[in-house]
Amino acid sequence: MIAEILMAVACVVGLYMAWNIGANDVANAMGTSVGSGALTFKQAVIVAAIFEFAGAVLVGGHVTDTVRKGIVDPSAFAGDPMSLVVGMTCALLAAAIWLHLASYMGWPVSTTHSIVGAVTGFGLVAMGTGAIKGGKLLFIVASWVSSPLMGGLIAMLTFIVVRKYILDTHSPIGRLKQIGPWLVFPVFVILMLSLFYKGLKNLNLDLPFSTALLYSAAVALIATILTWVLMQRLTPKPNAEPRYQLQIVEKNFVYLQILTACFVAFAHGSNDVANAVGPLAAVVGTIQSGAVESQVALPFWILLLGAAGIVVGLATYGHRVIKTIGKEITEMTPSRGFAAEFGAAATILLGSKLGLLISTTHTLVGAVIGVGLARGISALDTRIIKKIAYSWVITLPFSAVLCAILYWIATALLAGSTVTWG
Repeated sequence: MIAEILMAVACVVGLYMAWNIGANDVANAMGTSVGSGALTFKQAVIVAAIFEFAGAVLVGGHVTDTVRKGIVDPSAFAGDPMSLVVGMTCALLAAAIWLHLASYMGWPVSTTHSIVGAVTGFGLVAMGTGAIKGGKLLFIVASWVSSPLMGGLIAMLTFIVVRKYILDTHSPIGRLKQIGPWLVFPVFVILMLSLFYKGLKNLNLDLPFSTALLYSAAVALIATILTWVLMQRLTPKPNAEPRYQLQIVEKNFVYLQILTACFVAFAHGSNDVANAVGPLAAVVGTIQSGAVESQVALPFWILLLGAAGIVVGLATYGHRVIKTIGKEITEMTPSRGFAAEFGAAATILLGSKLGLLISTTHTLVGAVIGVGLARGISALDTRIIKKIAYSWVITLPFSAVLCAILYWIATALLAGSTVTWG
């Protein structure tokens, strides 16, 4: 009976965690699109529903392994499966509570920080430092530093290219017709590569890198040709002023930004679904098998639970964080949003394939800052950036301490309980 109750509680808490990921992390992933006007809030929800779900189901299982058994050593709990079940459930709840508070305040914090901090806090309290895989944790922490830097650099360079070769020319529309299609090429190469190169695990598609790259380039070339054909229809009025041409160019960047918004949503689903379902997979696997195992099959229904919760969270509570990301860090336009989302998505997907817990929040914020820096420091609201930085610093220790408190309470309540496993 206790085992069934623990299973039910873990599923509810996992769904609550997924809801908060949608409200915070998915919201900041969609923030640039809504802030630039490329998508309405309702359209952003639809895009997220389709592509977050696809990324979670098709690619998400790869990163789930890192959360489930990459931070805390399961073998340390071999003689006490109850501690692992209770601890992982408390970790989900602690992280979800912090995310809920942060979303209410409009702070775009890292769900990756939240869950990793919570799992680490539980492991330290339950089993001491011996249960923590220090090397793996340092590897993950290093990615938290590198991901915003990489995202910011890619986004900044992308926008510099767009501004220099399209926006700041005497004929922006003419330059867009020439260069625009080739902006599509790298987007499709990276997106298709994420699918072909060990991406579609559920379809048993496991291609060598060279073959995957060839297929990706072929798809990207087709997309480039189609974009070139469509853009040839752009014809500026005779003697049209640059301001008028820029308006037309920005309207066309809306399509490119929608494409990258889909890209970001898929990338986010592939990476951050692990934050919701990773600890839940450990709980379910332990309860069903009656033992702590290093390899646990990830049920499809767990992926569905995480994906559904993420989409609902964005739709019902994501507006606060969207405002922060899309409007308050720097002014967004479709061309700037395209550069920011491309930089973020490329970094997220790369991290996902390496098994890193890339923080979508850090990457996206870094990309937005990178786009702003391309126009000078005055284009950034440093007050907002400082607040975001402070919230990042608080996230990990808050989640760790809260999880420790919840774990102490839960173990006290369950003291003396007999659990029948399997």
